[in-house]
Formats: sequence, C-alpha cells, structure tokens
Amino acid sequence: MFMKKLLLTIFGCVALLTIGATNVNAQNYKNAIGGRFGNANGITFKTGLNKGAMLELVGNFRSTKGIDYLRLTGLYEVYNPINGAAGLTWYYGGGGTIGSYKVKELDGDVYLGLNGVLGLDYKFKGAPINLSLDWIPTLQLTPDASFYSGDVGLGVRFTF
Repeated sequence: MFMKKLLLTIFGCVALLTIGATNVNAQNYKNAIGGRFGNANGITFKTGLNKGAMLELVGNFRSTKGIDYLRLTGLYEVYNPINGAAGLTWYYGGGGTIGSYKVKELDGDVYLGLNGVLGLDYKFKGAPINLSLDWIPTLQLTPDASFYSGDVGLGVRFTF
C-alpha cells in the first residue's frame, strides 16, 4: 500500500513538471526565485506554464524540539487578475509534497501529502520584485493519514 502511494505521488509530480511551457499573461513575469516565510521557511521557484498558470516548487525545512523535516512541494497554480489593481492577481491550485519526516527518538519516515493553494500575488511595476501571500492546506498521506489546516506564508522573490 505504501509503495502504491509513493508511486502515485511521484507520477503526479512528474505530470506537473511535464506540462508544456508557453508565455504567461496573467502575471507580469516568467520566472521568480526567492524565499517563503511561514510555519516552515524555505526556498521557492515559480515558472510560467500555459496561459495564466505557473508551476511553483517550494523546498522547506523545519526543526523543533520534537520534529525535523525536509520537504519538496510542487504546486500547479492558476492566476486571475484583480480588476483595478495593477500588478495584483489571485491564484488557486493544487499539487503534492514528498519529503523526510523524523520524530526525535524514533525512526524517520517518508512524508507524502496532497496540497491545495489559495493566494495573492503582486509584481512591482518597474522592479524585479514579487510578493505573494498564500495558504497551503495539506492532506497528509504518510506517515499517518491526517489533515493539516494549512500554512500561511509570505513569498519574496526576484523575477526574471
């Protein structure tokens, strides 16, 4: 059962990565790289896919007194402009997470999850800077099935 979940998650991530890349019109940039700051800090990279959509990859980590983890999340995001607010868009989408999860004093395990995303994205006119504020709830598949109501994070990126 575990192997089936792992293979389905890997297949889903590969499917997201193989979507053809074309120009993106809903955003004012093609690529962006920077940091995501929230419950789990990390590195974020966005790249334009088809018209009005982007792929975001988030690598994050967290270490507390009881839990350590390292995760890679892939999200397919659909962007929509907000009328009357130049440079501001809202987006929604979904994806998956794979990573390593370790509870102190116990053996580590593979972390798999399905994610949703809902957020706001702002590109400064005339400057290569992008800000986003988003919410990413997670349906955790392993090591224990559960629902996590989400992480709110602030993304600060350099666009190119």
